[in-house]
Amino acid sequence: MSGRFLVTGGAGFIGSHLAEALLKRGDQVVVLDNFNDFYDPEIKRDNAALVLSAGGEIVEGDIRDADLVQRLIVQDGFDGVIHLAAMAGVRPSLDAPSLYQDVNVGGTTLILEALQQRPETRFVFASSSSVYGGNLKVPFHEEDDVSRPVSPYAATKRAGELLCWTFHHLYQIPTTCLRFFTVYGPRQRPEMAIHRFVRCVHEGQPIPFFGDGSSRRDYTYVSDIVGGVVQAIDRCGAFQIFNLGESQTTSLEDLVVQIGAACGKEPVLERLPNQPGDVPVTYADISHAREILAYDPQVPVAEGLERFVRWYRGRP
Repeated sequence: MSGRFLVTGGAGFIGSHLAEALLKRGDQVVVLDNFNDFYDPEIKRDNAALVLSAGGEIVEGDIRDADLVQRLIVQDGFDGVIHLAAMAGVRPSLDAPSLYQDVNVGGTTLILEALQQRPETRFVFASSSSVYGGNLKVPFHEEDDVSRPVSPYAATKRAGELLCWTFHHLYQIPTTCLRFFTVYGPRQRPEMAIHRFVRCVHEGQPIPFFGDGSSRRDYTYVSDIVGGVVQAIDRCGAFQIFNLGESQTTSLEDLVVQIGAACGKEPVLERLPNQPGDVPVTYADISHAREILAYDPQVPVAEGLERFVRWYRGRP
């Protein structure tokens, strides 16, 4: 049975893939996106064109526009709202903490206030592995202490989770929070590491290489993340938090080697100090998502990098 869903941030990297996946299975999808200039808005407009061609609807607007959010959620009505819109990125948040708070916390609050009037609507909130801060107990489990985020971005995502719990507690909104672990794949934002590294290798430019290369990330291919989000909106009930990752880690050093192999070129490194807000490791325990959501990531890093490089080379 098909549903009707609102996807905030649906012209972005993950959102456009998600919108297409929902449309492909017969759902109705409305995308809300403000096409801001955090990166080239034309990239998002190209993504939106793909969603439109698949049968989706695009609404250009901001999640901080209370009247628009109320109209969409309260008057139009949806079976579910999947909230991906946010100011993204750990490092940029250090330079603009007020903006991150305004968008990520303020915008999320407006959405929850609207859902308060339609509490039967299923709600999925895109959180982040960054909420785990500098946690060295690996793999990260949903019940670990997340009281000490180490960047404004991470703090806003944890605040969003707390708001989700509060509105669920008060109004019984069926709510799921998903902690994404370093998502990559076609359409990835151009400033993100894998996209930037591949571009540097192809252009013969040095890769900005922070620290000694020992930092490790749980890189997760976008199709695996989208599969988890779809399962989450379908099974959303009560209040749940899930990790969505690949459940394995790759060091920065190994990542660069594998990117070089996928590109068929030797990377050149520009060695730089560690960056404030970065953490030494991210590593998802996905046992809870496997059990409840039947989440089952399929794309290992080496294969995902090859797919990304093919996409990169085939762009217009």
